[in-house]
Amino acid sequence: MLPSHDRFKYSGIRQRPVFQWPENKRLAVYIAVNIEHFPYGVQCGVDLDRQTQPWSQRSWLWREYGNRIGEWRLIELFDELGLNVGVIVNTANYVHCPELIADHRERGDELIAHGRSNAERQIEMDEATERAMIQEVTAFMEKADGKRPQGWLSPYLTPSLVTTDLLVEAGYSYVLDWGICDEQPFWVDSRSGPILSVPYPIELNDQPAIAYRHNSAHEYCDMIVENFDEMLRRSATAPLVCSISLHSFIMGQPFRLARLRKALQHILAHRDSVWLTTPGQVASHYRQLPAPLQLAAR
Repeated sequence: MLPSHDRFKYSGIRQRPVFQWPENKRLAVYIAVNIEHFPYGVQCGVDLDRQTQPWSQRSWLWREYGNRIGEWRLIELFDELGLNVGVIVNTANYVHCPELIADHRERGDELIAHGRSNAERQIEMDEATERAMIQEVTAFMEKADGKRPQGWLSPYLTPSLVTTDLLVEAGYSYVLDWGICDEQPFWVDSRSGPILSVPYPIELNDQPAIAYRHNSAHEYCDMIVENFDEMLRRSATAPLVCSISLHSFIMGQPFRLARLRKALQHILAHRDSVWLTTPGQVASHYRQLPAPLQLAAR
């Protein structure tokens, strides 16, 4: 037998109970936008078109474009289309560009915890350090936003072996780290009880698509449309979550925005048939379903 995480059991989509989203809809659609900030002079993660040293000024500035320009353009697009989104955000952004976070807060968008900075990766932390970081982030966002964040995504999707346990201990109600393996929510075990996993995309995520696979804006937005159409068709037999993940410094570029607008307009043409929502609302609705309709961890 191969080693297992022992947090949830296998479940094939065809063997699951059927439930409904609000208004008896079968497809939930949410958009998540990632807002990041890095300390100057430290590792900034993936670069767009070439391998660089662990730190480079151009990589830092690429992300800063998202904070100065790209995310404001995305907000304008969401205003134009009447969409609320989930905002996956480093707490460093609350200090670096507080007016940007305030604008999302005033729009009624959901603010989702994403660590202090994407320069830090939980998989590299010992348990005490990670626990302190999660507590610091949670307290910071609660003070700034007037309420505790309900959801968490680990920076760079690199949780440690105990991240799930620490999130439950810190009072989080859902996590996105496990969600790339499913199109429905499901429960994940921890040392202190279960936490809900909400779907999160790795394929419909603009960073791996554009920075790693070098898909064009045209190709990426075609992926959004075709994925949505196929999921809408398949949701007739199983309720699903269609999730789209954007980064301010990638899709906030003008030439990509033009394509993104068309893709989102295509989705909005089906507004009466789908539930346009946020990750937190998905988690809240699922938690209220009768227990036999939920996918238990064990």
